[in-house]
Amino acid sequence: MSLTVAVQMDPLDQINIGGDSSFALMLSAQARGHRLFHYTADALNYADGRVWALAHPVTVQRVKGDHFSFGDPVKLDLGEDADVVLMRQDPPFDLGYITATHLLERIADRTLIVNDPANVRNAPEKVFVLDYAHFMPPTLITRSLDETRAFLAQHGEIVLKPLHGNGGKAIFKIGSDGANLSALIEVFNQTWREPHMVQAFLPDVAKGDKRIVLIDGEVAGAINRLPGEGEIRSNLAVGGSAVQTVLTPEEVAICAELGPELKRRGLLFVGIDVIGGKWLTEINVTSPTGIVAIETFDGTDVAGLIWDAIERKVAAR
Repeated sequence: MSLTVAVQMDPLDQINIGGDSSFALMLSAQARGHRLFHYTADALNYADGRVWALAHPVTVQRVKGDHFSFGDPVKLDLGEDADVVLMRQDPPFDLGYITATHLLERIADRTLIVNDPANVRNAPEKVFVLDYAHFMPPTLITRSLDETRAFLAQHGEIVLKPLHGNGGKAIFKIGSDGANLSALIEVFNQTWREPHMVQAFLPDVAKGDKRIVLIDGEVAGAINRLPGEGEIRSNLAVGGSAVQTVLTPEEVAICAELGPELKRRGLLFVGIDVIGGKWLTEINVTSPTGIVAIETFDGTDVAGLIWDAIERKVAAR
């Protein structure tokens, strides 16, 4: 099966090919004989029921500094000329991101969108997880300084983070003395219009934050991400390091409960984050990562498993 694959992602000259999951998916697709096109989300257009983008035919190779080659751009009709669209641009999950999901939803009956755009829109990482609150650490969503102070008094130490943040950005630990809490809430309220997420601090984060990848609802592998020196954040993008891991019984139970719902929603490639072997903190559906590290440690061809699932779904349409 040879597919035409349009990859909606960030500019290729800005990625780190050593660990970028989108690049790994492109390499895997190319090795299978699929034809690749690249465009950025701001290149989407709509008229008369058609959605198209000015897209570049692209070839990729794992050569740092020479990792992609563009052909002449073409006006690619995503509903008629593409078999698959990979929606892989990084958040922020803002109105631009949401608008892209609305446009791609218009063609989802003709072209397979990974992940399903309507369900990506309805499942932002730190909001979707509230459906599984029984697996979460104590959590408050608020813009209120008074509510945050009361939550701090109850739990001793807390973490404050943007509700729609990504990549470990703007995550702050606040100690029991509440130093800088009022200033942080003031800055957060000035920066973001939506509420913020406040959670009880989990000391087990020092032992790592596990990223578990699920493909069409089934576990494909996991890595444990350890914080850098002097950090509570373990995201690889902010200096965390990955180590090999296995799932705890509690993590197996989390995946078993999430899996069928992810499959039902068309969320084919998902990365969940678990701290301390039992605390679910995020369900990443926008542009999850981690597949390169999993392959490095376990030898599992996660990108290949994702393409197996995509090809099955295209064949069944």
